[in-house]
This record gives sequence, structure tokens and C-alpha cells, in this order.
Amino acid sequence: MYKKQLIAKFNRKEATVGIIGLGYVGLPLLQRYLAVGYKAIGFDVDSIKIDKLLNSESYIRHIDVEGLQAPIDTGNLILTTDYSHASSCDALIVCVPTPLNKNREPDLSFVVATIEGLLPHLVQGQIISLESTTYPGTTDEEIVDRVTSRDFEVGVDYFVVYSPEREDPGNIDFETSTIPKICGGHTSDCTDVGIALYAQAINTLVPVSSTKVAEMTKLLENIHRAVNIGLVNELKIVADKMDIDIFEVVDAAATKPFGFTAYYPGPGLGGHCIPIDPFYLTWKAREYNIDTKFIELAGEVNRNMPGYVFSQIIDKLNNFGKSLKNSVVLIVGVAYKKNVDDIRESPAIEIMSLCDDKGAFVKFHDPFVPLLSLKEGQETSVELNRECLDMADVVVIATNHDALDYKLLKQFEGKTIDTRGSLRGLTYD
Repeated sequence: MYKKQLIAKFNRKEATVGIIGLGYVGLPLLQRYLAVGYKAIGFDVDSIKIDKLLNSESYIRHIDVEGLQAPIDTGNLILTTDYSHASSCDALIVCVPTPLNKNREPDLSFVVATIEGLLPHLVQGQIISLESTTYPGTTDEEIVDRVTSRDFEVGVDYFVVYSPEREDPGNIDFETSTIPKICGGHTSDCTDVGIALYAQAINTLVPVSSTKVAEMTKLLENIHRAVNIGLVNELKIVADKMDIDIFEVVDAAATKPFGFTAYYPGPGLGGHCIPIDPFYLTWKAREYNIDTKFIELAGEVNRNMPGYVFSQIIDKLNNFGKSLKNSVVLIVGVAYKKNVDDIRESPAIEIMSLCDDKGAFVKFHDPFVPLLSLKEGQETSVELNRECLDMADVVVIATNHDALDYKLLKQFEGKTIDTRGSLRGLTYD
């Protein structure tokens, strides 16, 4: 009964969709559901975010939120920190962080706190979808078990699915609606309801047989990237010793029309996915007495890249007869990837810290990060101009934002460490 009713509501766009966690994943998903005609409730524990959205202010550079005002005015959108509104929702989509703790073990505290907060307000005939990246078994262990404690029968009068987010901030070629979506339910009926939930908002849906398959799929996607980036980062170190341009090598290899995918080296991995997600699987694998050596080795290589860039800074200064202490190091780009303002796990921050610890004067420029809070205080982005570059003893291009003046940087190539290969092929003109 509940299955048919719920699917019918989604198909008629008469359902109310609740999004919990209004960050890089939840906020565009909320906008998408509003755009296709659903009512929505946006939840976030951060009241500052809620207040900003209510005033049409975005806290994420690449996401415009002015369009939220109209549905707020018509009552089609509620923005709140109060989980009691969950009882008014037909679907609850959880998009909260899943970081690592200080021991590099999975931290599910945000997921658990969210489910515990929602639990008193759940009603029969709802669906919960978890989108946060996690290890296989999380949905069943942390959500299904709690829902059943309410005397709900999952797959009959309550539905649970796992449907991992696949957002790529800053990528203009894809948006929420055009990225194919994996969906796996606790039961086949759960999957059917999950597909109905997403069908009107996402162009392509990929049903899988279980929540565990969906959870493992997301980890495979990110582990695939982490391992291949680790490989090319290791090759870069070897190529540097051989005086070979690894970027030229990758570009040449990429001309092969089959059997090769181009991955490029960098100063390390950043963001909320690639540096973190592989360790969710390595941690879970230990429960089955399996050592994921391949994944862990790639992680070690990637974690060591900021240290490798730091050694390049010292070598560059030594070539000029200078020591790192009291030298001016200019870091160009501190976001974890180009064209975003997100600094989570950014390798540029670690490079800055390593230089600061050894007595360097560290400056940074980033068009999207005006202020940076470091352990020694708050730093302001400097203007990238000839005077600034003249002043620097060494320049590190850590993030290759499109907005950077690469032709100007090219003129200072002799004292620049280009971790992204951004200056290749440029002329001074």
C-alpha cells in the first residue's frame, strides 16, 4: 500500500522532499527538486547557512541561490534547523559529511546524529536516502536498524535506499540532473521507491541490487581515481629525476584511443572525497582480515606529495644560493581544485604550513579564497601582479584556476614550481 502511494506522489510531483545538509551536495539537489516542481524542506544544523539562504546569500561561490526566494515566498520551500519538520516530508535525503577522524578512521558522527535527530519525527510511508560516501553496510547498520526500532517494517511501511552523490564542484560540463545516479535499496521495493524519488529530478538512473552494492560502487569510483593519481604522482617523482616532463608523457600516452585514461600529477589530493573515501574501505576490509595494500600504498604516495613539493621549494632556493628561512614563498591557488573556493584537505595548506614551520614568509593568492585561517592567524590573499612576483623568492602554482594570469606567471617561470603543468606551451606575449 505505502509503496504504491509513495511512487504515485513522486510521479505526480505532489511529494515534499526534505534535504538534510545544505552543502556542495545538498544545496544543488534542493534547487533541482524545486526546479522540477516539488515542494521541499531544507535542513541544516548551521543556522548561519539557513539565515544566508533566507536572505538570498550564497556561501558556496559557484552556486547561485537567488532563485530560492520565489519558492520561499510561495511556501513551496521551508529552510530550517528544526528536524520536527521531517514529519511533513515524503522523502528525506541525507547529504551530511563523512570525514575521517584523527586516526584516519571513518567518522560517521554526522550521519548518526542526523538519523538520531530525525528518528522521533519519522512517519510511516516515507523514504530515507543516504547520499554521504561511506563503507558497505553503513545504510543497513546505521539507518535500517534505527528505523526498525520504531516498529517500522523496512520495505513495507518504510523505505531505505543508498544513492551516492556524484557532484563535481566547478565542472561546468555536468550538473545534478545530468550525472547518472546509482540507487540501491534495502529491499527491491525500497529500490523501486528510490527510483521513483529520483526519476523526475535526474535524467539517468542506475538501479543496483542492494545498498551495499551502491556503497561499494561509490568507493570504487573514488578509489579508482586515487590509485591512478597516486601512480602518476609516483611517476612524476621518477620523471623529475630523469629530467622528463611527466605532463608531456601523459599527453602523449593519451593519444592512444583505447586502454588508457589520462590522470595528471599535482601537489597532493584535496577535497572531501578522494583523500578520504578510500580509507573507508581499507578500514572496513580489516573487519574481514583483508589488507588493502594497493589502496593504502596509493594513499601514502598522495599524502607525501606536499612534502615532495616542499623539497622542491628548498632545492629551488638552494639553486639561488638562498635558504628557506626568511625567504618569501608565494603559493598561487589554495583551493583543493581549480575554480572552487573549497579548501578542505587542500595540499596547498600543508605546503604553506611546512614552509612556515621552517621560518619562511609565506604569502598566497587565490581569486576565490580571500581569507585563510592558519595556525599563526588569518592571512589575506595578495594581489597577483609583477610587484608581488618580483618580491617572491619562489612561486608555487598549487591550484590551476582558470582566472589566473598565466602569461604573467610565465615571465617568472625560472623561480616557479608549476605543480599543475599550467605554464607548458605558453609564451611571454
